[in-house]
Amino acid sequence: MTYFQSAVLGIVQGLTEFLPVSSSGHLILVPRLLGWPDEGLAFDAAIHLGTLLALLVYFRRDLAQMALGTDRRLAVLLAAATVPAGLAGLLLDRAIETRLRSPMVVAGSLIVWALVMWIADRRASRRAHVTGAPAQVGWLPGLAVGFAQAVALIPGTSRSGITITAGLFAGMSRVTSARFAFLLSIPITAAAGGYSALRLLKRGLEPALLGPLGMGVLTSFLAGLAAVWFLVNFLQRRSLLPFVLYRCALGVIILWVFR
Repeated sequence: MTYFQSAVLGIVQGLTEFLPVSSSGHLILVPRLLGWPDEGLAFDAAIHLGTLLALLVYFRRDLAQMALGTDRRLAVLLAAATVPAGLAGLLLDRAIETRLRSPMVVAGSLIVWALVMWIADRRASRRAHVTGAPAQVGWLPGLAVGFAQAVALIPGTSRSGITITAGLFAGMSRVTSARFAFLLSIPITAAAGGYSALRLLKRGLEPALLGPLGMGVLTSFLAGLAAVWFLVNFLQRRSLLPFVLYRCALGVIILWVFR
């Protein structure tokens, strides 16, 4: 792994992890187009650390309020809503990794869930609803988003895409859906990164990889922070239609490249 490869893939991961366009779709396509090999477990752990740091920095005030007990209800709701995805990951991770991680599945998920996102976004455009803070999200909408997060284990679905979509169907505004979805992704991102790190420690890490991995952490952190900030601000004024069109186009490209 070179510094350049690590930087490029870190940027790709950081942007696509939080924009509703599927990080798995991009991480399958980009190395294939550039002729790069699979970067493996070490890089997976590094980029999860970078995106986790981006979430912790962006939501530092929300997290501080939960830690101090002023937003205890939100903390409990996030913990409860994390359970479905956590259980699904423990029970189905191996099967999904071996049976569903294919370009055709990724392409199909990109297109199908793009259409579902489009329907949810159109419904949201017709409703007159108040934009509320994540702390004001009710239990049923919050748990609905939590169950939707479990579906994101299917490659090509996009965790942010499916959770924002579920939030819109549950009656949240676009901005509230995005902020709640990002807060909800913090425990899962931390768990995924921790799991990759533990597996990496068991295998051992070559000292020569420390520099490129550090580059991956840095670029995924910066790109992830920019992506979260951009999407929350973008959704204050615009719809999800550009992401719907992009997902459909990416799905078609993957189908063509891997035909």
